[in-house]
Amino acid sequence: MLKSDDGNWLTPVSILAAIMICVAQYFIWVYAPVEMTMGPVQKIFYPHIGLAWWSLFSFLVVFVAGIGFLARRTPFWDNLGAAAAEVGVLFSGLALVLGMIWGKASWGVWWTWDPRLTTTLVMWFVYCGYLILRASGLGGERRATVTAVVGIVAFLDVPLVFLSARMWRSIHPSVFKREGGGLEPEMLTTMFVCLAAFGLLWLAMTAFRARQLGQAERLDAVARASVDG
Repeated sequence: MLKSDDGNWLTPVSILAAIMICVAQYFIWVYAPVEMTMGPVQKIFYPHIGLAWWSLFSFLVVFVAGIGFLARRTPFWDNLGAAAAEVGVLFSGLALVLGMIWGKASWGVWWTWDPRLTTTLVMWFVYCGYLILRASGLGGERRATVTAVVGIVAFLDVPLVFLSARMWRSIHPSVFKREGGGLEPEMLTTMFVCLAAFGLLWLAMTAFRARQLGQAERLDAVARASVDG
């Protein structure tokens, strides 16, 4: 899907992602009703959930890419894991910031050690550590092997983030509850539009970064061959 030498599909996907992000703005600011209690600040919810859900998917891809690399030992899986981790850290970091703004308006504080917020922050630090490890002095297949293992182990925190609001007493709202999420139909539609828009954005950014890493790897190989020759 993300072969670095076959990116013909990347341009139309990127254009579609840009269009969908614009469409999502219409749904957020025009189509979705203003929530009576919080007012316009509640609209932060839509990009927040898009960023949060796709960051979790991004870390699932890091997990799968780690297994793929250990099984196949090909640069494709290593580059895919690196690209997904970078985009996942970016998306989860932005989701945390938007969540803090929402929390200040809703709870009156910028931060509270709620189970959902705490596990998300731990996850963000874990994957920042993953990226720092990739940027360390380790090189070649050794770095790819170590980061593949770390990417697999790091995924242990991701299900905790998803289930934390259900497993422990949490003030973080759950969108989907057994008794219903409490969203108006227009709000639910807007949420799904935002999920689609951020999904396309995630795909374009991850594929572009994976291809960029593959091209840099090939250029380094050519440079080393020139020096040796």
